[in-house]
Amino acid sequence: MLSENLEKKNAMMIKKSVERIIELALTEDIGTGDITTNSVVPENTIIEASFIAKQKGIICGLDVLLEVFAYLDPSVMCKLFLKDGDKVEEGDKIGDITGPAHAILSGERVALNFLQHLSGIATQAYVFSQLVADTDVKIVDTRKTTPGLRVLEKYAVKTGGGSNHRMNLSDGILIKDNHIKAAGGIAPAVKAARKNAPQTLKIEVEAESLMQVQEALEAGADIIMLDNMNLEQMKEAVELIAGRALTEASGNMDRQDLKAVAATGVDLISIGALTHSVKAMDISLKFR
Repeated sequence: MLSENLEKKNAMMIKKSVERIIELALTEDIGTGDITTNSVVPENTIIEASFIAKQKGIICGLDVLLEVFAYLDPSVMCKLFLKDGDKVEEGDKIGDITGPAHAILSGERVALNFLQHLSGIATQAYVFSQLVADTDVKIVDTRKTTPGLRVLEKYAVKTGGGSNHRMNLSDGILIKDNHIKAAGGIAPAVKAARKNAPQTLKIEVEAESLMQVQEALEAGADIIMLDNMNLEQMKEAVELIAGRALTEASGNMDRQDLKAVAATGVDLISIGALTHSVKAMDISLKFR
């Protein structure tokens, strides 16, 4: 019962967060009014249109699209032919939309921005995940997300087949280089974390060398991040750790041969580029 209540609470929090994101995006885009639409389109005009994929990929963000138009005018009707996570090819129809032209024209750009951006992330997550699909390695995201859009971007990563790292700073302990310097070293940092943080949280330590890997092991780290190491260093680190902690490869992983990284024996590969520099998927809204 407790777990069910927590899931419901989290779902409500996410829903409210998405509603705020949509409201902010529409306010930003429409301003005091869509002067073009209001000037040239008769108020009672009803239109029909279709969302068309202009390249292949993984669709994500359809619920957000629906919420955008529902916010502007509940009478707008959308008929979707796909669901989040589905593959599309160039020219595929994603869905039809019918309703007041004013609402559809005013919401078009915001709806497409969300759909294109999230589909781009889901598509990239799928590509990376497929590269290591025959291994036990997980592709995970980072906190390098667009400010305010993290909940949606991390959802898109999972939709594409990736996994989520921390949602925010309260989700887990990750002792990075600056924490190590500020705390006086890896050992005192881990010791302080054990003393002051909830016992349910795992402690991850960033290591830039094999010496630091050894220090993290001796300090009792649960996860060791192998930061910007080459393939040989990662392999040596995995052998040194020998299953006593989870291992995470990190640092410009989008530029690496992910199959080769996975072959070193790491458990996780974190890729900031999943969210911070992904290319939006090309999708258009065509009026009929």
